Amino acid sequence: MDLLTIHGGKRLSGTIPVSGSKNAGLPVMIASLLTDEPCIIDNVPHLDDIETLIALLVFLGKEISRYKDRLEIKSTPSLYAEAPYELVRRMRASIVVMGPLLARLGRVKVSLPGGCAIGGRPINIHLDGFKAMGADLKIEQGYVEMTAKALQGTAFHLDFASVGATENLMMAAALAKGRTTLINAAMEPEIEDLANCLISMGAQIKGIGTETITIDGVEKLHGFEHRVIPDRIEAGTYMIAAGITGGDLTLTGVIPEHMKTLIVKLEQAGVKVEAGDGRIAVYASRSIKPVNIETAVYPGFPTDLQAQWVALMTRAEGDSSVTERVFENRFMHIAELQRMGAEIQIRGNTATVVGGGTLSGADVMVSDLRAGAALVLAGLAASGETNIHRIYHLDRGYEHLEEKLSAVGAEITRSKE
Repeated sequence: MDLLTIHGGKRLSGTIPVSGSKNAGLPVMIASLLTDEPCIIDNVPHLDDIETLIALLVFLGKEISRYKDRLEIKSTPSLYAEAPYELVRRMRASIVVMGPLLARLGRVKVSLPGGCAIGGRPINIHLDGFKAMGADLKIEQGYVEMTAKALQGTAFHLDFASVGATENLMMAAALAKGRTTLINAAMEPEIEDLANCLISMGAQIKGIGTETITIDGVEKLHGFEHRVIPDRIEAGTYMIAAGITGGDLTLTGVIPEHMKTLIVKLEQAGVKVEAGDGRIAVYASRSIKPVNIETAVYPGFPTDLQAQWVALMTRAEGDSSVTERVFENRFMHIAELQRMGAEIQIRGNTATVVGGGTLSGADVMVSDLRAGAALVLAGLAASGETNIHRIYHLDRGYEHLEEKLSAVGAEITRSKE
């Protein structure tokens, strides 16, 4: 098992290229299940979650070749309807194969998912949507089994604007009979990216980027060539890295429109941000102002940047509050930040961060992907040496993390435990 060692206190300066989005790339890869024709996907990052999904798609009947950041996906003579526990348990996004397999084969059996321990995240919205489209289902021995002679279009209201459920139901509806309307659908850029990919396959979709998406089913979808959007969470993490180290970083290969909420909050914190065509420049001083945030579904403040923001607020000149409204168990990074000297109190779903203190290096442990990013940021700002353990979580979502940070002045190395 690997660990990261950071010698903090270095001001970051330079340019970081942003990788393709993990959260957009995964559903686009799954969309290849909707067709037997070849599919080409560009800007796919080298991440453990991507490799896990490649293994699952191969198990289900795809042939996949990788050339740098390009995936070429072809079909074998048969498509398999069962996704086993051994593969699905490693990544929650695997559950999104349900929609395409049910639409194509009329049956599917998928293990209940795993993923980061940041909350229950039940899949009831997915299942309720499939039932509304005419699927019969049962749950036995940790597996969901569904059958449907032909999925029927329907109007379905999502109780929560779930990204995964929106993706799952949108892909199933693309091959259903008639019109499906998803009400209170997720509006994240990753949803738009998937919808644009599906349209390039021949799907009939309207309302992209709004909370009401309408899909008119078609009989068949064809292959596609698609470029995955940049990773807005990776970009946001490095923007906060500039703030916490008092540095100046330029991020390339980004879509500034996807970062508007974070940009506003960083500017309120006294960090200067300049956004241009495909780039964002961040200039920070050592003085950070306290700023309160509440996480929300897009276009609100991303829950996937909450932990990183907590790390930044430990450096603020004053107290701030961070309220988590998306996941009920996403403050596990706080105990590790406290080991580094952070003064943070938790009451319910709100953390109060007492600013003005100093962070010092310590041995800390990663509990989930974004918690790991927060500990890296804290290590960059802390005095002394920080050893970050269980970094396999980070390898799920950050491509070449230590190389990118080293290139802009961080003293960070990877080694074996």
